[in-house]
Amino acid sequence: MKKFKKITRKLHLWLGLASGLVVFVVALSGSILVFEKELDRFFRPGFHLVPEVSSEKVPVDILIGKAEEKHPGTSLHDLFVFDAPERSVRIRLADEHGEWTVVSADPYSGKILKDAPYKKRFFTIVMELHRFLLMGETGKTITGISCIIFVVLLSSGLILWWPLKRKHFKQRLNVKWDASFKRTNWDFHSVFGFYSSLILLLIALTGLVWSFDWYENIMYFLADGKPKPVHLVKNVSEEGPDNQDYFYESMLRETDSLFRYRGDIRLIVPPQKDRSILVLKENPEADIPNVRDMVYFDRYSGKRLQTTLYKDLSTGDKIRRLVYPIHIGSIYGYPTRILAFVVCLFASTSPITGFLIWRGRKKKKDMEKRPANKEIL
Repeated sequence: MKKFKKITRKLHLWLGLASGLVVFVVALSGSILVFEKELDRFFRPGFHLVPEVSSEKVPVDILIGKAEEKHPGTSLHDLFVFDAPERSVRIRLADEHGEWTVVSADPYSGKILKDAPYKKRFFTIVMELHRFLLMGETGKTITGISCIIFVVLLSSGLILWWPLKRKHFKQRLNVKWDASFKRTNWDFHSVFGFYSSLILLLIALTGLVWSFDWYENIMYFLADGKPKPVHLVKNVSEEGPDNQDYFYESMLRETDSLFRYRGDIRLIVPPQKDRSILVLKENPEADIPNVRDMVYFDRYSGKRLQTTLYKDLSTGDKIRRLVYPIHIGSIYGYPTRILAFVVCLFASTSPITGFLIWRGRKKKKDMEKRPANKEIL
């Protein structure tokens, strides 16, 4: 057992040193993203809230038209219509290069409230740092490999935490705050690493879904026995009627009438011209988050082509819908989000405390190897 722990300690050390900087950046940025919606609304209320709530709303087509008029050369990519009456409509436009502009519109007055390039949003930059290290696909690969290493670090850390003797078990559960810095630092790294290990494992394992397609397909194979299905419905027509009043508004209203519960609605216009428009409505009455029913509309005629209910999705699709809520800790609301925030903050400190442990042991070994000074007579 001692020999196994010695090998595990070396593995834990060198993998930790190799991935420490990436783990620090990803964990710290991840802790910020846990409360992205609340923080963004707090610091930019004008982007999310309307000046005054009224009883009548203008059709979203008018809002889209004004947004496109203000940003020539762009077209609708998607829009969010929120159930909360005080929320503005969020419109995302795309130009010919695929660059996005986010526009906030007042659904009551029809005015454009705020707009900004998507890439310049603070939380967009934090997300790019979290997933790509601001390095594109290369950064995505680095974070993905570091995430796998982090899973190994958590597993090896549990092995190292486990005491060889039962009488030492109790002291491994507490931090000795009144001890020397070296001892307190070791306790902090080890004890809080033990308490947060399970939650961090869930966060890391769900995070791998965005890094590697093969990992996501394994998840689907385990759940459904087959690869991830492709959810797309092609258009039936190649052109629509000349006069289509309130084209997008009619889709939103039809979706709202199909699903009688109250909830946020998202409309997505795929860049591929042969694909239909997707409208999703989230059910806030469900026991778990991210429960959405879907309706596909022909992008030219506006006719409903297909309705897909959440209850009819495969087990793999339902698990995939839970990946994001588990990853950011929103699976059970604020209690689990606060927990996710705390453990992510701890994870950002673990490379630092781990480095200090290694540095302290290295200095001790160097001192032991140094020959004693001899007095010359």
